[in-house]
Amino acid sequence: MATQATAHNSFSFLRIAITVQTLTIFFQAVSAGLLLTSSYGETLHSVGARVMYGASLLYVLAAVLAWRMGGGSPRPVWHASGFLVLASVQVALGIAHVPSVHLPLGVLMFGLSVLALVRR
Repeated sequence: MATQATAHNSFSFLRIAITVQTLTIFFQAVSAGLLLTSSYGETLHSVGARVMYGASLLYVLAAVLAWRMGGGSPRPVWHASGFLVLASVQVALGIAHVPSVHLPLGVLMFGLSVLALVRR
């Protein structure tokens, strides 16, 4: 019974981590719009990038815990790790000011994050 409770908690933590990641990516889309229209948009987008990256790290941690404690498939760990790679590329592209790739990658990341959330 304790194993089931631990597995349930780790899967709940995974779902929460994916939800937080999805919300931070959505916030990034909103702050990108503000970046174009207001003086404080750049600050919000910059802070949001750090929070989004932290949320991606949280997703990896939650996936590892769900796998190790829940005894399930390591597939969510691979998904979370791949997402962390995408987040790293996204941050690098943003710093380098390459909007032609940065914006479509952001849309892709949001779609993949929503897909991961729906599948949990």
